[in-house]
Amino acid sequence: MVSDFFYPNMGGVESHIFHLSQCLLKLGHKVCVVTHAYGDRCGVRYLSNGLKVYYLPIPVLYQQASLPTIFTSLPLLRYIFIREKITIVHGHSTCSTLCNEAIFHGLTMGLKAIFTDHSLFGFADVPSILTNKMIRFTLCDISHVVCVSHTCKENTVLRSVIPPQLVSVIPNSVDCNLFTPSEVWPKLDPIVIIICGRLVYRKGIDLLAQVIPEVCKQHAKVKFVIGGDGPKRTLLEEVREKYQLHDRVDLVGALNHEDVRNLLIKGHIFLNTSLTEAFCMSILEAASCGLFVVSTDVGGISEVLPEELTKTAKDGTGMPSSTPLSSPDPAAVSEAINFALQQLPKHNPHAAHELIKKCYSWKNVALRTEHVRVHVSSVLQFTILHD
Repeated sequence: MVSDFFYPNMGGVESHIFHLSQCLLKLGHKVCVVTHAYGDRCGVRYLSNGLKVYYLPIPVLYQQASLPTIFTSLPLLRYIFIREKITIVHGHSTCSTLCNEAIFHGLTMGLKAIFTDHSLFGFADVPSILTNKMIRFTLCDISHVVCVSHTCKENTVLRSVIPPQLVSVIPNSVDCNLFTPSEVWPKLDPIVIIICGRLVYRKGIDLLAQVIPEVCKQHAKVKFVIGGDGPKRTLLEEVREKYQLHDRVDLVGALNHEDVRNLLIKGHIFLNTSLTEAFCMSILEAASCGLFVVSTDVGGISEVLPEELTKTAKDGTGMPSSTPLSSPDPAAVSEAINFALQQLPKHNPHAAHELIKKCYSWKNVALRTEHVRVHVSSVLQFTILHD
């Protein structure tokens, strides 16, 4: 498993790699994780169940993505591939420099490579154009590609121009043993709406800043609790100050992953205002904790939860926002919240948890990923015998 994004950094990619690796270890596979150093965490470390992690001394360029050099990482990656007798290189995330370089070097060494895409990208802006060119180069001889949603698959196929037959859809999952509802459902006075995530533009914080005053104006018994930190925190503080909502909007700041569940069980509704999402694990964690989910209908959001657990807000045209970066309508989000408020009296958090537990498990993700790897390995064996 290769990616720039891994523990102690927190996020969806990091969680995916860790839980998938743990399940593959239990299935009898040998798994190693390769990432760059995080502070003094450098060298070889061992995590739960003996998961071996290589933290390489590679400098970070931007937002935990390592400096692209192509050949500087070759000696380290080659040494790891040979020492650990690697047969398949599995890279994660388009934006991970280390992932792209590891796939490139693995293919030149005759190894098979799998790539998992976790994000959506556009086609017209300069960053997306450059990223799409890079991913076309990386995936030109890839063995197989995994996407976390059908929307993500369509986006990846269009960006990389690879045959759809080489792409499988395997969704993310959630550890329902960690995200459980509270034994006592919080009283509906006040009604608490939880927002939890990075406070950045992509997460729709500008949209949230328009929604909060309108909802507080319509409903006197609604309170917002916002977990997370980022450059857009200042905007939320300005909104709270402008509309005198100090007792209605609580900014709790950055949270450790183990503290997320404690925040979620204090609320009744989880609000996601993202402008782009390939899957969105946060709404899955919230639903597992028993919250009713309100979300913008962007990317692969509509594929994640059943209708009885969520209400999605369409864009201004009344249609789902399927483009990689959309601008949902604040009024539609407010209407979705109004619908959720009406659903709360009959919402059963424990039933919601059981439904999520039935639908999602990391073991199932691991088994489906194992099927992909067996297919790739059989192709490798057939090629060797044929040659």
